[in-house]
Amino acid sequence: MSLKKDIKEKKSSVKKSTAKKSAGYSKKNESHTDESESDHDEIKASKKVSQRLDNSRLYSPDDPEMAEMIKKEIIKLERRRTVLVAIFALLAFTSIGYFIFYYANIDSSEKRMQEIAGLVGSTALSGQDGTATANIVNPDNPDAPPILEQYQTIYNSNKRLIGWLKIDDTNIDYPVMQCDDNEFYLSHNFDSEEDKAGAIFLDCNCDVLKKNDNMIIYGHHLTSGRMFSQLGDYEKQSFFEKHQYIQFDTIYEQRLYQVMFAFRSKVYNEDDVVFKYYQFINANSEEEFNSYMLEMNDKSFYETGVWAFYGDELLTLSTCDYHEDNGRFVVVAKRVK
Repeated sequence: MSLKKDIKEKKSSVKKSTAKKSAGYSKKNESHTDESESDHDEIKASKKVSQRLDNSRLYSPDDPEMAEMIKKEIIKLERRRTVLVAIFALLAFTSIGYFIFYYANIDSSEKRMQEIAGLVGSTALSGQDGTATANIVNPDNPDAPPILEQYQTIYNSNKRLIGWLKIDDTNIDYPVMQCDDNEFYLSHNFDSEEDKAGAIFLDCNCDVLKKNDNMIIYGHHLTSGRMFSQLGDYEKQSFFEKHQYIQFDTIYEQRLYQVMFAFRSKVYNEDDVVFKYYQFINANSEEEFNSYMLEMNDKSFYETGVWAFYGDELLTLSTCDYHEDNGRFVVVAKRVK
């Protein structure tokens, strides 16, 4: 019994000793962890202080190197600002100069048109016999009729004159030119001078002597309101009702047309299978003519009550329209006199 008691006491003593050592080790670990965290915090604080010191040195006004760097950067920024101001000033002056030139040119062109209009009915430049003759499309035709007296003076000023177009109570009151292509008068005026406003001109494929099913006249749409700008007003039926008639005199005879259709179209690709009003000059048959009429009627903004039949003579006025790329605004009329 005594031996068992001794063994039991020794085991109990070993357990207590182990427990004390474990407790001591745990306390050491806790102490070590606390010390590590404390050291880490001190390092962070030291870095912050160091960074503040560096920053204070970086932005210190007493640092000559830094002051020189700042000075250089300021000079660079000032130069950039100066360059930008100069560029914007140049753009502004260029734009102002362009508009001054543009409107001065418009004013000059308008005055010239007024001078030309003043020659209608004048005999200042007419031939001695008073019956100058012309055949612009067919120069070898000996049967060309005499030019109307009121256009003889203007014709002698420029023998590419083919007629005169006028719509009452509008700005449309211009000589109509014609040459062997549809490009020249897009950028040249009555005097054959380069002019962005161009001139009003008859399609080169039309023949005022042979009389086509449809005569097509082109003109620019200008922001100034000149040339064919007012054609766009035909989008409103109220405008049509007050401006139903168009006078287009050729240099050989007086003509009057009544508006039938007003619509928007465009210049299509060559392979597009659609109605292309700018290709309608002569119909190959009555059926084709009627088909063109239906196409234009479907496109028209409103019903005018005016209709044409095969054998009637049509007049088409065409100008640019900015509702879409390559857009066109078109007014079609029928000859009534």
